[in-house]
Amino acid sequence: MISGLQISSIITTTINDSMPVVQFTPFSSLVQPAFWHELTRMKIDVLRLSDESLQVTGSYSVGRSIRDRETGQDIALGCNLSLGADAFQKASQVPAMSVPASGVFKNFNTIEDFKTADKAAMFNDIANEMWSSTINKKDSSKLTQFLLVTFSDLKKYQYYYWFAFPAFVAKPAWEISENGWKGADEQLSATQLALIFNSLNVETRPFFLVEVASDAVEVHSIGQAETLFESKATESVVIGFLDPSASPENPGWPLRNLLAYLHALYPAQTSSLSIICWRDGELPQPGRPWKSRFGVVTNAGGNPNVKPTAVGWERHPTTNKLSARMADLAPMMDPTRLADQAVDLNLKLMRWRILPSLDLEKVASTKCLLLGAGTLGCYVARTLMAWGVRNITFVDSARVSFSNPVRQPLFEFEDCLNGGKPKAACAAERLKEIFPGVNANGYAFSIPMPGHPIPAASIEQAMKDVERLEKLFDEHDAIFLLMDSRESRWLPTVLGAAKGKIVLNAALGFDTYLVMRHGARALTSKETRLGCYYCNDIVAPADSLTDRTLDQMCTVTRPGLASIASSTAVELLVSLLQHPEGLHAPPPPPQTNSTQADPSESGSVLGLVPHQLRGFLAQFRNLLITGAAYDKCTGCSETVLKAYEEQGFPMLLRAFNETGYLEALTGLDKLYDEGNAALESVDWEDEDGDDM
Repeated sequence: MISGLQISSIITTTINDSMPVVQFTPFSSLVQPAFWHELTRMKIDVLRLSDESLQVTGSYSVGRSIRDRETGQDIALGCNLSLGADAFQKASQVPAMSVPASGVFKNFNTIEDFKTADKAAMFNDIANEMWSSTINKKDSSKLTQFLLVTFSDLKKYQYYYWFAFPAFVAKPAWEISENGWKGADEQLSATQLALIFNSLNVETRPFFLVEVASDAVEVHSIGQAETLFESKATESVVIGFLDPSASPENPGWPLRNLLAYLHALYPAQTSSLSIICWRDGELPQPGRPWKSRFGVVTNAGGNPNVKPTAVGWERHPTTNKLSARMADLAPMMDPTRLADQAVDLNLKLMRWRILPSLDLEKVASTKCLLLGAGTLGCYVARTLMAWGVRNITFVDSARVSFSNPVRQPLFEFEDCLNGGKPKAACAAERLKEIFPGVNANGYAFSIPMPGHPIPAASIEQAMKDVERLEKLFDEHDAIFLLMDSRESRWLPTVLGAAKGKIVLNAALGFDTYLVMRHGARALTSKETRLGCYYCNDIVAPADSLTDRTLDQMCTVTRPGLASIASSTAVELLVSLLQHPEGLHAPPPPPQTNSTQADPSESGSVLGLVPHQLRGFLAQFRNLLITGAAYDKCTGCSETVLKAYEEQGFPMLLRAFNETGYLEALTGLDKLYDEGNAALESVDWEDEDGDDM
């Protein structure tokens, strides 16, 4: 007994009172969510703006049914063709007792293109290809080919799609004998059916031929039809196909094209055919019948040389109308995964038209260490996340104060209560709240500084802090120096140069800022070495915090300056990462009033990779500067680096505690002496009339 639901899913040809017309259960698409996830990746990373057709692979298996516990009757499930995450792969894996089906996939860039596309022409192209393959090549592999057209709304995670399963219309229609469809075990013995099962279990075929001889059978490929039809009586050959339908009276959609194929190639031998609809995915339990069906179909004739018309657009399961469907994945997706895909969307769209060669993976894999979680640190972290950076670490010893939240966007009023939360840990947690996919960590400890002597009781703690900082440098690729004082940047400068890290500096004045990248170490530099933060100084870093008024101790700056400088520092890092020479990227040539550097000649797809940018907000002007390294620099000279590498913490301790140590180490003290001697050797003469 066929249910009303099953009747609605059956396509009926003409009705003949004398002989029942064969009615075929059409394919119903079953698209796994993983397919849409893979399409999202393909659209963003591979297809971009391309709307060229691609080959995809689906699969279908033997028809399945479930038993109603109340009635004991089997209820047929859908005649499904499935697509999964591996649909775009050339060699996709299919489950047992299943067969692949190739398809043509076309994704449109706009919903308007999807709606107005000439779908009839696309459908006819597929049908023509199937017929040509049948007539000219005797190729049965195209008989289950399908068409899938889509539009992907990646912002809403909604996917509009429409399947077509082209099938040829037989005129006159195929008719089933008076005996109708019956259980295969009523026609063939259990031994014969078991032999068929064993053959298909070893090599599952969509179509096959069964040669029946006494109580034995032999399974052949459909390509051997001509040989069998010529050498054997038609009655001894059974046409078989893997049937995705479980309806007792209605074979699945693949039989429709198989009959058209056989009738077109062998019209004389196919006026009457024995058909086995194979539906057994496993051997039946003792006492249970076989699920496969058997029937004899006949056709009165028709011109086999004329290409028949084709039908096959999928009907909407709700309205039963010929229309597209929409899969809305947003409600069922993990919010974290949604965020992970959405945050990178803007970046990946850059590669569609503007910057196809932009290496986003290199940016995302860069591990960034932010020394300072204040105003600069907060803005740098946000911009890094916008660029897709997934590993961000803060170091800061301070706590959140009431003056911070309005200027530092990672903190809120509640963070200031009860003495304030540790800035580094609080900033890291806030990044995770903004985007759970970021790997953010915060460490609260002080960075020892020259000019700030370490008492004997604190030396052990200072050594531990230095070791922690050294370990963090080893674990990260790019270091941002975002501290308030000049001397606090000395130790990170030394470590960055010694360990070959990318080091970026950002410093603020009232209405001016400096953003710069440190040059590579002298031992590894290829050309003129770029300087570090201290290379323009002829004095060693010293205490700049003691004996200062409040306005001198705080960074008094125009509120908009920090976000400008921070964003500039991150953009400089990304431009550097896109340059083939990375840390050794040369700066642009000097600028004049009449000439400007050409960004297209910089070597980075993002343009220039300057050494220093000095911004003047009062003039709304930026100035690119290149500064050479100084061989007596207290931060990056080989003398300092070798002393650190050879002596380790004892050398650093002397730099922290001993006034004049760095000057003596680098030779700056001799430079002072030479300068003083030169001044003393000058014979100063008083001008007339200046006697006191």
